[in-house]
Amino acid sequence: MKMTFRYYGASDPVTLEKISQIPTVSSIVSAVYDVAPGGVWSRESIAALKADAEAHGLLFEVVESVPVPEDIKLGTAKAPALIENYCENVRRLGEAGVKCICYNFMPVFDWLRSELRRPEKDGSNSLAYDEETVLAMNPANGGLSLPGWDESYTLEGLRELLRQYESMTEEKLWENLKTFLEAVIPVAHEAGVNMAIHPDDPPWGIFGLPRIITCEKNLDRFLSLVDRKENGLTFCTGSLGADPNNDLVRMAAKYADRIHFAHIRNVRHTGERKFHEVAHPTDCGSLDIYGIMRALYDAGFDSYIRPDHGRMIWGEEGRPGYGLYDRALGAMYLSGLWEAFEKDGPRKGK
Repeated sequence: MKMTFRYYGASDPVTLEKISQIPTVSSIVSAVYDVAPGGVWSRESIAALKADAEAHGLLFEVVESVPVPEDIKLGTAKAPALIENYCENVRRLGEAGVKCICYNFMPVFDWLRSELRRPEKDGSNSLAYDEETVLAMNPANGGLSLPGWDESYTLEGLRELLRQYESMTEEKLWENLKTFLEAVIPVAHEAGVNMAIHPDDPPWGIFGLPRIITCEKNLDRFLSLVDRKENGLTFCTGSLGADPNNDLVRMAAKYADRIHFAHIRNVRHTGERKFHEVAHPTDCGSLDIYGIMRALYDAGFDSYIRPDHGRMIWGEEGRPGYGLYDRALGAMYLSGLWEAFEKDGPRKGK
């Protein structure tokens, strides 16, 4: 297991110096942010990010993410050229020593929450999702903002994009995803890079937009589209765990050899399609984080992992979900579990 930590570049208040002080963290997870989706990342920008990490004793082996442009998801006439640009990014990242690329195939919106700072009794605050609140919003009306939206969209641009998706079905989205994978995965193989798709967050359709990376049945289908090792998963417990029907311990064991990256966080379910994020330990939420980690360990998982979204604690202010303190606590909790597994003896079933 290789512990990593998300880093948003020079503007991130959680600096490389601070990350380097977290025990067990060996690598940052970052990206090039000065190129719009669909563009080719310069070798100079990639090298500079790698050099900055190494200057602080950290590796740069995981990218999150190389965004997939909407034209690829829609399968427009622009898609082939954009897919080739994507392949070139994979090649360049492989040249720089990157081993894993996290990405998603969510139409229009990335992760969605209805509240950025849900107050907790202990004085902390966290991200929360309430389906009723979200569906009461209309993204085409303007004047609304949700975390995860691409703020580069103009109102008219967003409306036009939503119009383009009106005829998009789940099956068509699957077809476009397969086209993307058939082009990218062979390049990833040659570049020595594993591709790790991130589950949809939350794992159900929203605003009439299809979402397909949501459950065990669909993960099976995804992995079969291009059945090669490089075509793998980002196993995000918070995303998949938002749906109580997903058995995460079972899924962790089942997919361990195709999980190239794990995002570990806990959530507490408080109603139908209603949850908020909590501290990482099992007892803090509704997910069996111990069981998930044990299943990964016993199945031979030996890839990248990071503590995912954290609460804001001890008065910290910053990027919602991505403060320093609670994620650092999460890294230590997860590392402590792993050390205990290793010292407990041979992996079960191995």
